[in-house]
Formats: sequence, C-alpha cells, structure tokens
Amino acid sequence: MPAKTSKLQLLLRLASRGPVRARDLDDARIPRPYLKRLCDRGELERVGRGLYRLNTTSVTELSSLADVVKRVPRGIICLLSALQVHGLTTEAPHAVWLLIDRRARTPALDTPKLEIVRASGSARSHGIEHRLIEGVRVAITTPAKTVADCFRYRRHVGLEVAIAALKEYVEKRKGTIEALVDAARANRIWSVLRAYLEAVV
Repeated sequence: MPAKTSKLQLLLRLASRGPVRARDLDDARIPRPYLKRLCDRGELERVGRGLYRLNTTSVTELSSLADVVKRVPRGIICLLSALQVHGLTTEAPHAVWLLIDRRARTPALDTPKLEIVRASGSARSHGIEHRLIEGVRVAITTPAKTVADCFRYRRHVGLEVAIAALKEYVEKRKGTIEALVDAARANRIWSVLRAYLEAVV
C-alpha cells in the first residue's frame, strides 16, 4: 500500500507543474492506470486525448496554448494566438494558431481547435522566444515576427488584422523597427510590409 500511495503522490506532484501526457508517466515509472484512478477520485481531469491536469487548476486564456504545446512539442505559437499573448489585439482567437515545419505531420488533436501554418528555413526559425505558461515551456513568435507573419499569412488572418497588428506594434512600442524589418526579410515579405510600415511610422 505505501508503494501505491507514493506513486499517486508522485503523479500529483508531476501534475502540479503543468499538464501531464500519458507518456510522461513512462519516464517517471508511474503505471498509466494511476491516471484513471486519480480521474475517478476527481483529482485529475482529462482535457484532451492523452492529456491530463489537476482538477483544482484554474483554466486561463493561455491554458489551451500550454495544452497544445505539451502535445505538439515542436510547434510554435504564432499569429492570432501570439498577438493575444503579446497584447497586440483585443480579440480572442477561436483556435490555437500553430507554426510547424513544412514537412511535419499535421497534429491530430480532438481539442482545442487548431489553425496550422507551415514554414521552413529562416521563415520558421527566426524570431522565436520561450515563455513558461502554466508550467510548460512554450515556443512563441516574438512581437516583430508575429506582425511579419500576419503579413506573410494575410490570406489566412486577413489583411485588416495584419495592418491593425502593425499599428499596435508601433504605437505600443512592442519592439524596434529594425527587429520588424529583420523579421519581414526572414519571411521574404519586406517588399509587402514596407509600404504599410511607411504609412504607419
């Protein structure tokens, strides 16, 4: 009985740091049936296929970002989701926007809803920062990269969203003009962004 109790406590401690995937238990040598046991007791809740969190954890606007990155570790939070995190929009996205490699397999998640964009080379690797969100290390595009991405993927998000994000970036001084130019060049859309930037600055 003591061994079982310690395994349950270890699992609860693991879940207290953020969302837990079923496969995380393998590394910690905790049998997977313990997940069901704690769910039955109401201490854990299943928030998606293979993903669990403490039942006492308060769900925030950013919870879905942590959940997605936990299940898609190489994904990068971008576009409307990144705009929200950086305070460049007042709109709440209807889905989590994720940047993945051009050759990567499309993630199959039951929840939350995903909007996927793809890139490779500097368009994918430039302008990435990391934040700790609900115990999960989340890769997210920087403010400058996010604005540049809005212009690169303007057919996905709408040109009016890209222009509004650019204005917010400049007015709120979320970054330098140089950082924005560098991000636009990495995305190969400097010629597109330049005219809008000249009208705003």
